[in-house]
Amino acid sequence: MQRAFEMAARLLPDRRPDPLLSRTDLVQGKAMARRDGPLKVSGRAPFTQDVVVPGLTHAALVCATRPAGRIAEIEVAEAEAAPGVLLVMTHHNAPPMKAPRLLITLKGASFTRAPVMQDDQIRWNGEPVAVVVAETAEQARHAADLIRVHYDTSGPTPIVDFTTEQGRARRAANVQGERTRIAKGDVDRARQSSDHIVDHGYRTAMHYNAAIEPHITVARWDDAEHLTVWDATQAITHTQMTLADVFAVPVENVRVIAKFVGGAFGSKMVWSHQLLCAGAAKLLGRPVRATLTREEVFRVTGGRTPSSQRVTLAANASGGLAALSHEGTTAIGAQDNGFAEQFTFPARNLYASDSFLVDQHVLELQMPANASMRAPGDSIGSFALECAIDEMAERLGVDPIVFRTRIEPDRNPATGRPFSARHLLETFARGADTFGWDQRNPVPRSTRRGEWWVGHGVAGANYPYIRMPNGKATITVCADGRAIIRTAAHEMGMGTATVQAQHAADRLGLPVEAVTFEYGDSSLPAGIPAGGSAQTAAIIASVTAAAKQLVEILLKLAPRGGALTGARPRDVELRDGGLYRRDGGSGLPYSTLLGGAGRDEVTAEGTESLPLEMMKYSMQSFGAQFCQVRVSDVTGEIRVDRWLGVFDTGRVLNPTTAASQFRGGIIMGLGQALTEEVAVDSRTGRIMNPSLAHYHVPVHADVPHIDVDWLGHPDPMAPMGGHGVGEIGITGVAAAVANAVHNAAGIRLRNLPMTPAQVLPALLETAPGPA
Repeated sequence: MQRAFEMAARLLPDRRPDPLLSRTDLVQGKAMARRDGPLKVSGRAPFTQDVVVPGLTHAALVCATRPAGRIAEIEVAEAEAAPGVLLVMTHHNAPPMKAPRLLITLKGASFTRAPVMQDDQIRWNGEPVAVVVAETAEQARHAADLIRVHYDTSGPTPIVDFTTEQGRARRAANVQGERTRIAKGDVDRARQSSDHIVDHGYRTAMHYNAAIEPHITVARWDDAEHLTVWDATQAITHTQMTLADVFAVPVENVRVIAKFVGGAFGSKMVWSHQLLCAGAAKLLGRPVRATLTREEVFRVTGGRTPSSQRVTLAANASGGLAALSHEGTTAIGAQDNGFAEQFTFPARNLYASDSFLVDQHVLELQMPANASMRAPGDSIGSFALECAIDEMAERLGVDPIVFRTRIEPDRNPATGRPFSARHLLETFARGADTFGWDQRNPVPRSTRRGEWWVGHGVAGANYPYIRMPNGKATITVCADGRAIIRTAAHEMGMGTATVQAQHAADRLGLPVEAVTFEYGDSSLPAGIPAGGSAQTAAIIASVTAAAKQLVEILLKLAPRGGALTGARPRDVELRDGGLYRRDGGSGLPYSTLLGGAGRDEVTAEGTESLPLEMMKYSMQSFGAQFCQVRVSDVTGEIRVDRWLGVFDTGRVLNPTTAASQFRGGIIMGLGQALTEEVAVDSRTGRIMNPSLAHYHVPVHADVPHIDVDWLGHPDPMAPMGGHGVGEIGITGVAAAVANAVHNAAGIRLRNLPMTPAQVLPALLETAPGPA
């Protein structure tokens, strides 16, 4: 398939510029408040927790307390006799369920092919082994506590410790569909002959998405063949496909509804709880609600992999890179989930080098399947790469921004493809001017305020442009001048409904108030998952395709002998509330076209084209992250005082929603840098801090004032010239903090998170001796 795409891409002519891009009167590009804001602040936005259906029952999970082995016995009699209990489901009585399809196939939404309650095997500590359904949630939880599980652990010793087991790692089969290992030139020879070498290991911790809304599902079977599921999912269509396949029913018999989702960041795909909820509802014959506790979110679903990385840079006195190598290992679940986090992607795309090597290995552990978390791979990979780049600039005695100008590539270093648009150096230049980079003291450990060392850091940001195929949308134009856009998209707080209404208004020549955007239901035209910063471009492409079909429909409705007689699609355009000849020519409003044909409305459907532009061009988003930090010489605490992120993400479609996304990514990056770490018991594989009391996400006091800016140069190859903005904000953040810490205190920290326990010994090692 990849080869077919690449062959087609070579024949693909450059995309004709979208006529809308040249206009200055668009609603797109203007700040506009989120349409869902009033619903959310007033408590009227319907989340899955608010779903109530007749006969609703409540489920509670029982999770394994061993990382491997088999279930020898489950004692359920006491639970079955508890008040309100309707059903206890185990592998003995669970309905047949196929292993779910992987998200990476675009035919499912799961990160693992592990069977769900179909056998007595234990695959990780936290795997659900029983489901209790009762009349109330409290009764279900009480009864779940009465179940006793006995294990046979006589099998092989489980593999649970990422740190000690890396000798078992193997090369990943692929990295998000791309080659695992890419080598150009001789990196080892370049190292041996170079004047300056940076060669270090970097470690990043396991993370969890920790969305404000835990995972929750309500499942109802209308009969043996028809299933309705309300779910906090970011992959409506693909959850529908997964459920249909798992329960062997036609996909059109499954309906998935997700009007609002309280945060996801990559985690709200298909996990075992949705399948168990639907399976229990099938057995019971009543609707079932399954709500994961915060602890169960950590045990049942997956997060960001831990990583062990090594970056090697070699440079000569002239200042260019003679070698760039980025290698390392990440973890995946013991049931191979095919999701090797792409930490080498920044190294593949950012900097020129005479020789080049990237390579990734994976270690299978008895743990939940590795899954997406905002900018998976790219965020942790950017930490290692950008720290190494900063250190090499120091070795060379040049400013880290100046050094990047010396290693700016003219084509993608890994693929050789031309960039469709690249303005990375401009983001550094604008950011340096706004931030006041010229006031930075380049000498580490030079500025002190009381107990605090003060310093400044910078790092590059990078994330690929992604447009997933096969998204669909319909446009319904009404005789009264309204339009309705429909697609099975998602609104998780990023402003999808707002931005898409803006685009459709411009596309149809209507005021934005006249456009309604319907989403959140699999009965609507199939959508793509809200992941990879891909949803916005995909919907725009689908709506653009639907608008082309709408033109053809309206031309057929135009009265003979009228203003549009003899016009062909290329002769006309949608504007001013109707269909008109191009270049200011005559035409008819929608009301006249529909009224004359006796129609109240017309509907056109469009399917987005294959994203062949991604095969012909290297399409990336870029940015520069600047920060000021303080490092306490007494406690080892790191405080971030000031932040600026400048981004090159093509045309920004709504400054209000884009700025929110950039800031949200930066805040998650601060957590990655300073506080977030999943602690795993190296003996049992049990997650030891499965709560927001012990897994520390950034709180208000941790977050400084964050300024964001963007260039706004349209990418001519992208629909409406824009890239997604949801992921790039987190990339480069941890590296900028680490580089600022070095400038402040003279210490290089290469392991995340950078806690006082790591800072204090480093400060003591570098402290000057007595005079």
